[in-house]
Amino acid sequence: MIFLRVPGTLQYRAVALRVVSAACSLAARDRKPTPDQPFDDELISAFGEAFNNIAIHGYRGVPVREIEVEIEAAEDAIIIRMADWGRSFDFDEAPEPELVEPEEGGFGVYIIKAFTDEVSYKPGSPNVMTLTKRMPDRWLPE
Repeated sequence: MIFLRVPGTLQYRAVALRVVSAACSLAARDRKPTPDQPFDDELISAFGEAFNNIAIHGYRGVPVREIEVEIEAAEDAIIIRMADWGRSFDFDEAPEPELVEPEEGGFGVYIIKAFTDEVSYKPGSPNVMTLTKRMPDRWLPE
């Protein structure tokens, strides 16, 4: 289990992304990845979008607190839990972005859902988002 606590601002996004990237590398060390598998890129992108949403929207207009991150490398998946004390929102009601003539922004929730196998969001104090990305069968230990 890896734990990280950083201020909920975009200044700390790169630090948090490096930790998630390192966790993906650690989880895959005994597995046989293939070059065409976007596992790391997808999970890191989903996490980055979730971090952005907390920093930009969750803490907008309220005192900025931390984002707590817990990363668990299970046998067949990586599970990331993010907790924040910003404003809550209805994750399931986030509008789908316009893909034909896209505008700037509005893709965060779409990317999170598209790049993870499971995502849950529980509003409250704290808000908790859980991202689960299963490892491909070919990545499982032999």
